[in-house]
Amino acid sequence: LPPFARPGQNIDITVSSLGNAKSLRGGTLLMTPLKGADGQVYALAQGNMVVGGAGASANGSKVQINQLSSGRIPAGAIVERAVDSPLGGDGTLMLELNTSDFGTAQMATDAINRAFGPGTATALDARVIQVTAPARPEERVGFMARMQNIDVSPAQAVAKVVINARTGSVVMNQNVRLNDCAVAHGNLSVVINTEPVISQPNPLSGGATVAAQKSQIEISVAGSALQVVRGGASLADVIKGLNTLGANPQDLVSILQAMKAAGALRAELEII
Repeated sequence: LPPFARPGQNIDITVSSLGNAKSLRGGTLLMTPLKGADGQVYALAQGNMVVGGAGASANGSKVQINQLSSGRIPAGAIVERAVDSPLGGDGTLMLELNTSDFGTAQMATDAINRAFGPGTATALDARVIQVTAPARPEERVGFMARMQNIDVSPAQAVAKVVINARTGSVVMNQNVRLNDCAVAHGNLSVVINTEPVISQPNPLSGGATVAAQKSQIEISVAGSALQVVRGGASLADVIKGLNTLGANPQDLVSILQAMKAAGALRAELEII
């Protein structure tokens, strides 16, 4: 449920197929109760589905664009039960940052105190800020509206390189720095060729035809000379230095890990 949802409010829903259904295009969802983890019904959904995909099949050939097994129903559910979500009922509001950062938390706290007076906000840790709310409930909405309009510049992010080991994607922020280093990275390739071998006996010999497989395995190592990667003071310099290696994204993952171990990469390395 969205925040502050009330009974009678319409909300959008997503519908996915269950079982071996191939397409929901043009389908209609019958009245379905939407239950929470406590088993209570919080909304009732029904309506015609909007499917963004398209597909066709004939004589064993099939063409499909996007997904046909899921769709959306705009305003397809009516909220039946509200979730209690008091806004500062105990006199305090807890603001939670999207990303934990002590610098940003302190800067946001200082900005709130400048706007509403000293002692209004207190940073409890790198993510949560405690704010003293007005005592009267009707004043809290205006208080929140004013506080949301306060401009706070986030603190400088920690230098970080994020690597997706499954896809080979490498993403780094602008604070990444690279020291001078030398890199040699070779590619190991294994080639296996399998050919069928047929043993045919002589006529009238009473023997049987025997089929076998003959495999040839070849391992080659494409070595590379030691290359010097110049350090950089900006993201563009780092990218230029890494591009001199001519490595593909999968090789770049191994190279960055080795640079981090050697102390040449001045950034936090995160593998997802």
